Amino acid sequence: VMDPSNPDHLLASMWEYRRWPWFFKSGGPGSGLWVTYDGGESWKQLTDKEGLPAGELGRIGLAFAANDPDVVYALVEAGKSALLRSDDGGDSWRAVNTEPNVNDRPFYYGDVAVDPTNENRVYRVAGSLDMSEDGGRSFRGIAPWSAVHPDHHAFWIDPADGRTLFNGNDGGVF
Repeated sequence: VMDPSNPDHLLASMWEYRRWPWFFKSGGPGSGLWVTYDGGESWKQLTDKEGLPAGELGRIGLAFAANDPDVVYALVEAGKSALLRSDDGGDSWRAVNTEPNVNDRPFYYGDVAVDPTNENRVYRVAGSLDMSEDGGRSFRGIAPWSAVHPDHHAFWIDPADGRTLFNGNDGGVF
C-alpha cells in the first residue's frame, strides 16, 4: 500500500502459502512486512521489535488512513492474530484487537480498509463485513447474511465520500 501523502513511502506484505490436495500451510519464513521510504530502492523488514507479533507470520492486510497517513492498520495472521495500528506511518505498531475472531480464516480473507475521512472507522472484510468506529477495538456487522451474501472478498470506499461503499462477495456486488 502507498502512503497517500508520499508515493515513495510504501508498505508491502509478503505471504508464504502452500496448498496440497489434502492440506495447506498459511504462513512461514517468507511472510512478513516491509517498509520503504525511497520508492522501493531499499526495504526494511519490520519485526516484533517494531510491534508485530513474534514468531511466524502469515497473510497481512494493510490500509493507510487517507485523512491522516500517519495512521496505518495491519490485520496480521500469526500464532495469535491481531489487528495492529501504527500512528507513525508504519515505523512502530501496537495491537488494538487480539480477540480470537479478529482475523477469521486469514488464509481465505484478511483485508482491512479505512474510511478516507475518519481514521478510526475501520472495515474488516471476511466471511462477514464488519465496521469499527473506535479504531478497531470492537467491530459490528454492517452486512447481515440475511440481506447480503457472505464471503466478502473485495471492498472499495469512495475516496471523496466515505459513505459510499462497494462490496464484492460470493453472491455478486453489494
